[in-house]
Amino acid sequence: MRAGDAEREGGDPPLQGVRVLTLAVNLPAPVAASRLCAKGASVVKVEPPGGDPLALMCPGYYEDLSAGQEVVRLDLKDQRDRASLDDRLEGMDLLLTATRPAALERLGLSWPELHARFPRLCQVAIVGHPPPNEDAPGHDLTYQARFGTLSPPGMPPVLAADLAGAERAVSAALSLLFARERGQGAGYEQVALSEAARSFAEPLRQGLTTPGGVLGGGFP
Repeated sequence: MRAGDAEREGGDPPLQGVRVLTLAVNLPAPVAASRLCAKGASVVKVEPPGGDPLALMCPGYYEDLSAGQEVVRLDLKDQRDRASLDDRLEGMDLLLTATRPAALERLGLSWPELHARFPRLCQVAIVGHPPPNEDAPGHDLTYQARFGTLSPPGMPPVLAADLAGAERAVSAALSLLFARERGQGAGYEQVALSEAARSFAEPLRQGLTTPGGVLGGGFP
């Protein structure tokens, strides 16, 4: 059992039998996939030929997040590797992505195409911004800067948008899987990292944590 997961008394893990495929690298989706894996899901992580950049930047963290998962490398622009991905998608319950929707569409992996071919497959798509700007680039730093949670000149010690987005992705995944099991069919949900940053900044916006606020030093 991974650190931070609540103990369960007996019984199978809650997500045992759920099959997840993730195409995402870096941080938000790998954190979400790790959380799902810790709850019993079977996770296949598909990395590009060069691997996940996190493995170079922080090998220990990468190993922690990939623990218990099957990791394969595929070039999705290669015909044979693309066919291999389709083979792996057969029988999957959930797809995690963190690629711009326009790029997925160019690969033949838009939600309408996926849903037509794999009608039981749910998808959680992590994007930078909500529609209509879901294809706009962004990073944790820019999301936090936008909503005022930075304290210049230092860099933020916590990647709040990425980690909050990961938890939102887990919630979205569980909601989609639950809805499917209730007969509502497989579904698709976008998780915008900028919206995750906005939610974490809400105490500041409401004055709770501003200097002099109730939790901002205003009371001893």
